[in-house]
Amino acid sequence: MKIQAAVTHGLGEEFKFEEVELGEPKDHEVLVKIVASGVCHTDAVARDLGLSPFPVVLGHEGSGIVEKVGSAVTSIEAGDHVVLSFAYCGHCENCLTGHPTVCLNFNELNFGGKMQDGTNRIHHHDHAVSTFFGQSSFGTFAVTNERNVVKVDKEVDLALLGPLGCGIQTGAGTVLNRLKPEFGSSIAIFGSGAVGLSAIMAAKIAGCLNIIAVDIHDNRLELAKELGATHTLNGKNVDVVNEIKEITGGGTHYAVETTGVPPVVKQAIHSLRPLGFCAIVGVTPEITFDVHNDIMAEGKTVMGVIEGDSIPQVFIPQLVAYYKRGMFPFDKLTKVYEFEQLNEAFEDSKNGSTIKPIVKIGQ
Repeated sequence: MKIQAAVTHGLGEEFKFEEVELGEPKDHEVLVKIVASGVCHTDAVARDLGLSPFPVVLGHEGSGIVEKVGSAVTSIEAGDHVVLSFAYCGHCENCLTGHPTVCLNFNELNFGGKMQDGTNRIHHHDHAVSTFFGQSSFGTFAVTNERNVVKVDKEVDLALLGPLGCGIQTGAGTVLNRLKPEFGSSIAIFGSGAVGLSAIMAAKIAGCLNIIAVDIHDNRLELAKELGATHTLNGKNVDVVNEIKEITGGGTHYAVETTGVPPVVKQAIHSLRPLGFCAIVGVTPEITFDVHNDIMAEGKTVMGVIEGDSIPQVFIPQLVAYYKRGMFPFDKLTKVYEFEQLNEAFEDSKNGSTIKPIVKIGQ
């Protein structure tokens, strides 16, 4: 079938809206009419650094309505409202033990440009176009594996839900699925973008006593306070580590680092109390630690977390339920753009004027 899609042809190039050919869903696949898609930093990295082969249709926070399902699909049917999340193989050791975010085939399935069977679903002038995250949601329709698809509550605005598939899931899941902070414990979140603010909301759900937001933008810190932060620190104005130790009486039990900025990563680790846990979720370059003094001598744990260590089919409906109860108001992070404003949405995300853009693609 012919669809409209935003195609990226080369490094750093703006999105071009073109007609492409989308193949039929195979046995384990689903055809989804895309209603909207979140804009994630990973899309910008893929465009600017070439994470997937060009040309490519990016987008990996899609939401939509199922049009058709393959013959072997059992959990989804036409008419379902769905959120699309990351691709995973479903049969490696990590998938089978409940950790699909570290699927042994994760990079190939999400960034390799092809579906799990090694073929392409998108073509342009008879040439293959790469699929991104097994979905490519910057198009009017998408074909994706059943495992990418999460059925969601039809009572909730479907256009809002796409970001749950990656960025929102990453922040909330890092807290609720991986760190699992005890009631009354303390946590510091470094960076108040979409991922960090989602972590703050999750920490409030978990019942943390001290929820400390760290950023360099006062407007984001104000929003962090509205969403559940008990304390806010502007890293340009204060000694963050000293302030955190003062607030918590010796350091936090937990920290979530979302910025990927090496000095901030070190702050996150230095602000922990002995036996504290720091989850790294930001893409971070090479960094040097004094392993003995920074980590080992105080029994600290530093871990990487991908996609919030989530099982999307379990976790995303939970987040939707919390949203309906007013306990996870992630809509306060979003701003809606029309599909043809996609390049503008990326620019607003880059300059920080919008925390989580959503592009509306269909009805």
